[in-house]
Amino acid sequence: MKATSITPEPAPFTSTRALLERIRADWQEAKPGLDPSPMLTYLLIDRLHAALERRVNLTYAPSGLNPATWDLLITLRRSAPPQGLTPTELAQLTAISGASITNRVGRLLERGLVERQVSEHDRRSSRVRLSAAGLALADELLPRHLDNERSIFGVLNAQEREALELLAGKLLASLEEAAVETERG
Repeated sequence: MKATSITPEPAPFTSTRALLERIRADWQEAKPGLDPSPMLTYLLIDRLHAALERRVNLTYAPSGLNPATWDLLITLRRSAPPQGLTPTELAQLTAISGASITNRVGRLLERGLVERQVSEHDRRSSRVRLSAAGLALADELLPRHLDNERSIFGVLNAQEREALELLAGKLLASLEEAAVETERG
């Protein structure tokens, strides 16, 4: 009877670093001479983003907030005058697209965390501001949020954080400029 060779299952990757090295090695074998560095850098940043989001969500998810509603709540806490902000102003100050603002504001309205005031001069115009409950929740969560983020970046010293911010800012500025150029067509 002839012995058959069975390829063992690859071990599960315990770290992104191990996965990146495996991908690099696989590309060297599949296509020698190919430099997979750009895709590996992208994968590293993509996985970093996902890990950061999971970790940051720990601060506000127990309160029933998601990244968009947290962003809206904390933006109102940080930037809104007593009369509130218009949906357009909120879209400019948050990471939420204009089309999603109405939905997010509606969710916070249902929970009693924000109030919407319709303009007496123009019924199509409104302002959104934190309710007393929204203010209390933002003030309760903000110290935990900052402690969590401090902990996340605590592995880096001040010089490394500054370098990370500089490099990330440079890359983002380039992508934003390219997007503007693409829109101009």
